[in-house]
Amino acid sequence: MATFWTYDYACSFVEEWTFLLGSRWTRIKSLYIVTRIMPFFLLVINLYQNFTPTGDFNILGFIDVAFGILSVTCSESFFILRTYALWNNNRYVLAAMLTAFFATFVASIVTSLSNDVIAPYATGVIPGMTGCFLNGRLSIPYILLFQFELGLISLTLIRAIQSWRTADSPLYAILVKHNIFYYACGLFFSGANVVTSFTVHYQYHAMFQDFQFIILAILALRMHLQLWQINEHVHGSDAPVSSLEFIPPSNVSSANDMA
Repeated sequence: MATFWTYDYACSFVEEWTFLLGSRWTRIKSLYIVTRIMPFFLLVINLYQNFTPTGDFNILGFIDVAFGILSVTCSESFFILRTYALWNNNRYVLAAMLTAFFATFVASIVTSLSNDVIAPYATGVIPGMTGCFLNGRLSIPYILLFQFELGLISLTLIRAIQSWRTADSPLYAILVKHNIFYYACGLFFSGANVVTSFTVHYQYHAMFQDFQFIILAILALRMHLQLWQINEHVHGSDAPVSSLEFIPPSNVSSANDMA
C-alpha cells in the first residue's frame, strides 16, 4: 500500500503542485492538504507495526484506527460538499448529511476505542512475531459508513434524475460521474470490511481496512484535481479560480464559490 500510495502521488505530482500553486488559499485547499497527508501517517504506523516483533498492540492499534478515522473523515468531507453543491446549497440536505456523518463519526470512535486488543497466538512464520485480534464490534463503523454512503449515492442519483435534462455543464457531468463511482467503491469496500471483520483474523481484515482508507483518499483527491482543472478551463486563465467552485445545474452561466 505504501508503494501504491507513492506511485499515485508520483503520477499526479505535476497536476497537484499546479493546483497548490495556482489556486488561492481556502479552507477547501487546507482540507485537500490534510487529506493528502493523513494516509502517510497511517502507512508509517502500519509499517512500524509490521516490522516490530513485539509491541503494545493497544497503543499502536488505537493510533492506527485514529489516523484511519481522520483520513476517512477528510475524504468523506469532499463528497458531502459535492452532494451539497449538487443540491444547489440546500441547507436541509446539508444538515441531514452532517447529522448522519457526525453520528457515524462518534459511533466509530466509541466502538473502536472499546475494542479489546489481544495477542493470543504466534504467527508461526517469523519467530517472535505475534498476531493481534479485535472482536466483532469493529464491524459497526463499517456498517454505519455503508449506510451513510448509500444515503449519499441516493441523493446524487435523485438530483441527477431531476436535473439531467436541464444541466448542460461539463462540471456537473463530471461531478455526478465521479460521485457515483466514488460511492460505488466506498460501498464495495465497506461491505468487504463488514464481511471480513466477522470471518477472518484481524491481521487479514486490517489489510482491507487500510486499503479502503487509501483508496478513498486517492479517489477524493483525484476527483478534486480534475474538477479544479475543468473549472479553470471553463472560466479561463485570467478569471479568479476557486478551489471548490462549480457551475450549478440551475444556472449554467454562474459559479458558486463554496470555499
